[in-house]
Amino acid sequence: MSARALAAELEVSERTIYRDVEALAIAGVPIYAETGVKGGYALLDSYRTSLTGMNEPEVRALFMLSIPEPLADLGVSQELRSALLKLTAALPAQQRQDEAHVRQRIHLDAKWWFQGGEPHLHLPAIQQAVWQDLKLFIHYRVPYGPEVGVEQVVEPYGLVAKAGVWYVVYGHNGRFQARRISKILTVQVLEEPFTREDGFDLVEFWQTWCASFETQRPQYPVTVRVAPQFVAQLPYHFGETVHESVEAAGPADGHGWLTMTLPFESLDEARAKLLGLGGVVEVLAPMPLRLSLVDFAAQIVKLYEET
Repeated sequence: MSARALAAELEVSERTIYRDVEALAIAGVPIYAETGVKGGYALLDSYRTSLTGMNEPEVRALFMLSIPEPLADLGVSQELRSALLKLTAALPAQQRQDEAHVRQRIHLDAKWWFQGGEPHLHLPAIQQAVWQDLKLFIHYRVPYGPEVGVEQVVEPYGLVAKAGVWYVVYGHNGRFQARRISKILTVQVLEEPFTREDGFDLVEFWQTWCASFETQRPQYPVTVRVAPQFVAQLPYHFGETVHESVEAAGPADGHGWLTMTLPFESLDEARAKLLGLGGVVEVLAPMPLRLSLVDFAAQIVKLYEET
């Protein structure tokens, strides 16, 4: 077919046809041109639109895909499953046989240990507002805030799922914010559209917001002495980042104990964590935490002595 005939058939300009033909050729589609009055563009007779061009690593990666829980929350898991089935059906028979081989060897589970499911009752309504660019009326509570909570009319720009926890990113009074959906008490979709700000990038905002959130988390540093036999166990209790505290610690004392600083968010969190470690970690500072540990330990001893 000529470029003019293709343009008429597809209802686009001839310039678009030229551009698309060039893109197809770059992608490896065997399209060629014949000059002359009866010339035009053509495909090799043997060419078929299939996925036979996928190599083995690409096919293996395709079969490793599983349905993430956030997509199930959004109600599109069945659509993704159907799309994967269609992709699989387009593969040559030999490659389709590799599916069971791969799925029985690698499974991706993005859910963290002991993570209970969060209530996402308001997710469908918020999703509707995000798709249709409609304003939302939300009511939520914040720690140490007013007893009645906070009510706002916001402009929902997007949804983000982080480790199975949903957040809504919205604009309010010229500023963007992210809020955990499970912390929102009530939601109402308003019949009032809003205009999205030009240049807003959801991924870029989320990365910046996460970095800011991490740096602004409350810090409660605790100076401790750690028994030598327990140093190797620290990552199991405090995560891999504890290696930085170990490396920053001074030389061990005469009994092999290391003095280091461990980060917590509050006195309560530090007390709960350190009480469970028994006598292998001694708190040196701050003094209020040390005294609180002594008090709690005394209460425990008294309780069990009485029984």
